[in-house]
Amino acid sequence: MTFKATILTLYPDMFPGPLGHSLSGRALDKGLWQLETSQIRDFAMDKHRSVDDTPAGGGAGMVLRADILARAIDAAAPAEDPRPRLLMSPRGAPFTQDRAHELAEGPGAVIVCGRFEGVDQRVIDARGLEEVSVGDYILSGGEIGALTMLDAVVRLIPGVMGNMDSAETESFEGGLLEHPQYTRPAEFEGLTIPEVLTSGNHRKIHEWRMAEAERLTRERRPDLWDAYMADEDDVD
Repeated sequence: MTFKATILTLYPDMFPGPLGHSLSGRALDKGLWQLETSQIRDFAMDKHRSVDDTPAGGGAGMVLRADILARAIDAAAPAEDPRPRLLMSPRGAPFTQDRAHELAEGPGAVIVCGRFEGVDQRVIDARGLEEVSVGDYILSGGEIGALTMLDAVVRLIPGVMGNMDSAETESFEGGLLEHPQYTRPAEFEGLTIPEVLTSGNHRKIHEWRMAEAERLTRERRPDLWDAYMADEDDVD
């Protein structure tokens, strides 16, 4: 089973973008995952290829029409398609490392990139779109969020990363931020590598890294720290 991402967008030229480079780009060339785009305007019904209209009840901006977007979704992902249907949306559930793992282990995803003031709620309900957010801020459209999400997912697909062991110690794996990293030179502008990391004592190195990960998480992300401590209490 090859992970396949289908992007519904008004700007297909934005893809693969950065996903065509580095780890994800090499994996795309090797066929470890697939990417296709669908132009939402291709499913418009008038000569101007209009896809939006004014919001019901009044207000600023425009809203993507339910009928046009539904046709685009149905063409890209028929009812029997097992892939989750995701809508990039600032009001969606926060995208997490756990969700990235879930998607990487599945058949792929159908990703709708919103624009304007949003998407008609009826197509969200009728097509079972899962709203996903990449952060508490507003972007001009869902494309950048989709690129961000896919980058997080694709690197977890088997064969994409050269050494999957490195992924196990990254931030958010295990509920903690990653510990500080060091490499050559041994001294930089008067700053040295902590002695424990050059001691060769793997037990002490592990303890130091864990202590630093806990310290950074406690200081920088109290929300993650509280969740981590709650999980520890459950284990006890």
